[in-house]
Amino acid sequence: MTPLKLSLAQMNVVLGEPETNLQTVRLMAAEAARRGSQMLLLPELWSTGYDLENAANHATTIDAGIFAEVAEMAVHHQLYILGSCLSLLAEGKYGNTAVLFDPHGQALETYSKIHLFRLMQEEQYLTAGDHLTLVDSQWGKLGLAICYDLRFPEMFRSYGLGGANVVFLPSEWPHPRLAHWQTLLRARAIENQFYVVACNRVGSSKQTDFFGHSCIIDPWGQTVLEAGEEEMLLTCELDLSRVQAVRQKIPIFQDRRPELY
Repeated sequence: MTPLKLSLAQMNVVLGEPETNLQTVRLMAAEAARRGSQMLLLPELWSTGYDLENAANHATTIDAGIFAEVAEMAVHHQLYILGSCLSLLAEGKYGNTAVLFDPHGQALETYSKIHLFRLMQEEQYLTAGDHLTLVDSQWGKLGLAICYDLRFPEMFRSYGLGGANVVFLPSEWPHPRLAHWQTLLRARAIENQFYVVACNRVGSSKQTDFFGHSCIIDPWGQTVLEAGEEEMLLTCELDLSRVQAVRQKIPIFQDRRPELY
């Protein structure tokens, strides 16, 4: 299977300032393209941060606003680009929505976060998504998840059973839960034998500090790369043949006993 070269944009997100954040992404997208990356992964709510009380001012449909800017950037740099922003789902309903744009500027698939995080008051301002999203691609099937979804193993098992090779996780995961982040990322990768690619933000917002540590975990549970706590662009090539190699070595999907669970 074709290797996937991708970059993770571990960035500081300025609360409620999409133009400032867009400029950061433009610079990172240009550098990702210069490095020969095929895909750029952005953090959760990278354009606004958790400015949820102003969602009505920020949210648009996925063919307009900040999403249209990303589509244009994808074409300009010939990149697949994935990250979540506030979206307009329906009149007065807003989602935390990840959109995967291809190098033609087309939205291949969308995923709106299905598990809303009460500690960040998402349930007060947002509408939860109602479906999981697997994307068919030249790299096989790709699963989409967002931040808090990481705590729900059933979701990742569904992607594993669906044949996912990679699950992407744009995030805003804060201190003091670094140990949870590292442990759960590794667990999701090991138990489903796929790559987990997680891009987390850095910086502070509303008295919350975000620690970065964006990382890629392979199907054996090994850390391919992991960032520190500063703004940076990480780049790596994934050997997707490793997914099937690990699944053949320990055939957990064949050995499941769902009739007994």
